[in-house]
Amino acid sequence: MLLIKQGRVIDPESGRDETGNIVISAGKITDYLPGEAPKNFDGTVIDAAGHWVLPGLIDMHVHLRDPGFEWKEDIRSGTVAAAAGGFSSVACMANTSPVNDHAEVTRYIREKAASQGAANVFPVAAVTRGMEGKEMTDFAELFEAGAVAFSDDGKPVRNALMLRRALEYARAFDFLIMEHAEDHDLSEGGAANEGWAALRLGIPGIPSASEEVAIARDILLARLTGGRIHIQHISTKMGVDLLRMAKKAGLRVTGETAPHYFTLTDAAIEGYNTNAKMSPPLRGEEDRMAILEGIVDGTIDAIASDHAPHDDLTKRCEFTAASNGIIGLETALPLSMSLLAGGKVTPARLVELLSVSPARILGLKGKGSLRKGSDGDVTIVNPEDEWEFQESDVRSKSRNSPFFGWKMKGRAFAVLCGGRVTHSLLRDVAADV
Repeated sequence: MLLIKQGRVIDPESGRDETGNIVISAGKITDYLPGEAPKNFDGTVIDAAGHWVLPGLIDMHVHLRDPGFEWKEDIRSGTVAAAAGGFSSVACMANTSPVNDHAEVTRYIREKAASQGAANVFPVAAVTRGMEGKEMTDFAELFEAGAVAFSDDGKPVRNALMLRRALEYARAFDFLIMEHAEDHDLSEGGAANEGWAALRLGIPGIPSASEEVAIARDILLARLTGGRIHIQHISTKMGVDLLRMAKKAGLRVTGETAPHYFTLTDAAIEGYNTNAKMSPPLRGEEDRMAILEGIVDGTIDAIASDHAPHDDLTKRCEFTAASNGIIGLETALPLSMSLLAGGKVTPARLVELLSVSPARILGLKGKGSLRKGSDGDVTIVNPEDEWEFQESDVRSKSRNSPFFGWKMKGRAFAVLCGGRVTHSLLRDVAADV
């Protein structure tokens, strides 16, 4: 048995925000005790006084690169990075090699995560074979093997009829399709946001419309089919407005953004900084402010890191040739905690964005809650810890981050996954990984 005592328990799912104590046994939360901690507890005790005790954080959009690209990341290193960042669960995208488009690949990911992982791993399988947009995968077989959703992330499903058929099939089983919103006819050849920064550096631009046209199409197909669709990594003002309109219309559409879209703008590409190159690209200040507004007013459902590890060879090169993406598992929480400044985002709203909503959207039973009977997934955060993010902090195999040298406030001090401590900075409590 394990007792987490005297922390500030923030659990939006049960409406709780108070000092209390959580008991975990056999991988489950077995009791919640308000007020003083029990004396003479027979088991391991974690003193969380001065810390936040949260339902285990869930990153619903990561790339673990395993199988096929293990020199960039693998399930072991990726989940260790996740735990260090405060996440007890991650959902990994299908753009591996081979692509996660067959049950054998899904089972490989699940089995390797079970034996080597420091966090729960939920595979997201491909919508189409090879992510080529030509033939649908067998959703039912992949779901049975352990897939929690379907996405050709990294690529959109370009053919509207194919996406319509996928949504219609998925609707019958209430499966979720997660869509990378990009019109390749508009974005092809571009490498950064179409704006002043790219123009001055001579970098081919990607217009905001390349994302917005795709979001609009996806929303209309959700309206046509009644299917569930989740828009990934929204980066533009109009993207937020479109999601807002879809929700007002009562459509089954949800959306996420990533910390870099509300903390950075395309000014970060100065000096041809390839660690600021991503897809969709960093946008302008008006877009950044719109993302913040969408977070505050509830339009945006979740924050996900879009953790995309890359080796030096594919990042330390000319800007247009560099791979898209940054690592984000270890910075997502503190960057998100910066939203608390000014009070427009409350701690409870932050937990919704990083735990409750991802669990709900992905249908992860037992996650996103600290109620009795929920899984023993807990994130303990020191909200006052001030630190500077350095390369030496990184557990990922890759180092492609634009945030080195940034001053951070707030850090995960311990993470429990099914009652097992998978990350700990707390004195006298060691991680079991």
